[in-house]
Amino acid sequence: MTDKAKQYLELFLVFFKLGAFTFGGGYAMIPLIRNEVVSKRNWVEDEEFMEMLALAQSAPGPISLNTALFIGNKRMGFKGGLVSGIALIIPSFVIILIIAMFLVKFKENAVVERVFKGIRPAVVALIAAPLYMLGKSANVNKKNIWIPIVVVALVAFLSVSPIYIIIGSIVLGLLHFLYIKKIHKR
Repeated sequence: MTDKAKQYLELFLVFFKLGAFTFGGGYAMIPLIRNEVVSKRNWVEDEEFMEMLALAQSAPGPISLNTALFIGNKRMGFKGGLVSGIALIIPSFVIILIIAMFLVKFKENAVVERVFKGIRPAVVALIAAPLYMLGKSANVNKKNIWIPIVVVALVAFLSVSPIYIIIGSIVLGLLHFLYIKKIHKR
C-alpha cells in the first residue's frame, strides 16, 4: 500500500469512526472532530479549525459534514474531502436504513421511547461542551460576552433567522476591519 493510500485510509477511518459513534448530530460531533484532527493527529491548528468551523456553519448543509469536507480537503485535496465526507455519511446512512426497516415495529415500545428520552440530555451536554470550547477559542471574554448573548436572544426570543445574523456579522466584521485599517493609516 502506498503512503498516499495509507493517508486516504486513515482519513476514511477517522471520519467513519466519528460518524459511527457520535449521537446527537453535527454539533455533538464538533468536540470529537476537534479532538481527532487538532489534538490527536495535528492535521490542523486550533485556530485554523475554528476558521473551518466558522465556514462550515456559514455554508449550507450539516456542520459536521462541512467540517469533514474542509478538513479532508486541507489534508488531501479534493479527493480527501470526498473521502472524509463519504466516510462520515456512511454510518448514518446505514443506521437510518436499519432504523427505518426495524424500528417502525418498536416505536410505540415504552423501553425504546425511554432510551431515546434518556439520550436527549446527553445530546444537550454534547452540544453545550463544544459551544463552551468554541467560546474560549474565539476569545469570548468579559468585553465581548454580550455578542453571543445578543445572538441567542435574537434567535430564541425574537425568531430572527440565523441567515440575517450571519449576514449582519459579515457586514459588521468588514466595517470593523475597515475602521481598524483606517485608524492604522493615521
